[in-house]
Order: sequence, then C-alpha cells, then structure tokens
Amino acid sequence: MSTMTMEKTWSKTQALTEFTIKADNLIENHPIVKHNQFTSWFSLGSASDQELKHFTVQFSVFSHLFIEAQLRKCINAMDLDAYRASKEILMNELGVVFNKDGSVNGGKFKFDAGHFEWLADFAKHLGLSFNQIGKPSHATDSTTEFCKALMTWYGSEDWSVAAGASHAIEHWAAAGFWKELIDGLKTIKATKHPELPLGFWVWHDQIEDQHAAHTDDELNMLFERDGFCEESFLKGAEAILDAVKIFWDGLEADRLQNIARDAA
Repeated sequence: MSTMTMEKTWSKTQALTEFTIKADNLIENHPIVKHNQFTSWFSLGSASDQELKHFTVQFSVFSHLFIEAQLRKCINAMDLDAYRASKEILMNELGVVFNKDGSVNGGKFKFDAGHFEWLADFAKHLGLSFNQIGKPSHATDSTTEFCKALMTWYGSEDWSVAAGASHAIEHWAAAGFWKELIDGLKTIKATKHPELPLGFWVWHDQIEDQHAAHTDDELNMLFERDGFCEESFLKGAEAILDAVKIFWDGLEADRLQNIARDAA
C-alpha cells in the first residue's frame, strides 16, 4: 500500500470517527435521551388503570404506524442491501421469526409473533379490545405529530436523512426507556395485574442494543458512499428525537392534566 493510499485511508477513518462522535453527542445530549419525565414517573409503578390504559392506547398507535414508516423506508432504500436490511425489520414486525443467524430469510411466519399482536394481547389483559388500540383515530395530537414525523424523517426519500433518523431512534431506544417502562410494569404486575404479559416490552429491551449496533454498521457503510450528506444525517437525527420528545411530553401533559382535573 502506497503512502498516499495509507494517508487517504487514515483520513477517511479519522473523518468517520469525528462524525460518529458528533452524531453520538447530538443524541446523548438531546433532552429526551437525558431525561424522560413520563417514563421516569412510570418506572415507579404507580400508574392507575386509567393512566395505564391511556399510555397503552397511545403507544399502540405509534407501534402500529411504525410498520407504515418502515415500509416507506424499504421503498426509499438506496440499494438492494439497504432494502433487504429494512425488510428484515419490517418482516419481523409482521411476524416472521428470526433464524439463529439473526435473519428472517427462510424464517417462519406466525400470526402471534407479530409485534402488534403481542401488544394487543397485553392490552386485552387491561380490558382494551382490538378496535380500541392501534388506530390513528385513537391518537392524541402529540401522538399524531410523532407518527407523521416518522413518515417524514424515518421514511424520508433522502437516504442520508432517513439513516440519521434511524440511527437516532435506535440509539434513543437503547438508552434505557424500555427498562423504565418494564420497571413500572413489573410493579403493576406484582401488585394489581398478576396475569399481565410483559413479553412485548422485555423482548424489545433485549433487542435494542443489537438494533443500535446495526445502525452503527450502517453509518460506517454509508459514510463512504457518494452522496452521503453529514448535515442531512444530523438533521434527520435531531428531527426524529424532537418528535420522540413531543410524544412523551404529550403523555406527561395528559397525566398532569388528569391530576389537575381530579383535584378540581
């Protein structure tokens, strides 16, 4: 390898390292990653049945419409590799079980392995029917805004923007909010709803580190592609985190409003 080639390789590696640090700092210092008021409260396990149902309905809308955003990400994929990577997530969401090699390729489809069906089973134990969850008509304004942002940023036609949104949302998800939800649900299960199934929540918490690692690999690959735009990547990352904050802040506002109403 010539000296010029080595210098060029080192320069690209250094540039990637510096950009990764910039992206990580943006995510780690975003308000919704540093502190989520709603999930912090929820972790205490003191949610009433009414509060738990409201949370479940709003989360179910986001969870269900994520499938639509993931399909859009497939459609807007820049090449076959990116298309297949997005389809892995989509098909698993719909119920194709991962093989031992971590792929859905050749995997079995099961209706009840679909993520939304897991959540529907959880909701059923709270007295919520299938038609009471998961539909846009059940969404509050803040939930609707978040779901629209998923389509805009996560499903963007600009692959640099979409990659940034995907990178940010997976690193946010791996930062601990699932654990706060699980802590609260475990307390609720132990004190009020012993039959409450927690598989949906526990599985997602366990898989998020893997998802975040995949987005790290994606960034390493995309960074060297012609047309990759650092500014667009960071724009997508920040925009989707802003939208995530709108969702959780909306739930917190609903909770405080109900407390004020009950006290009046």
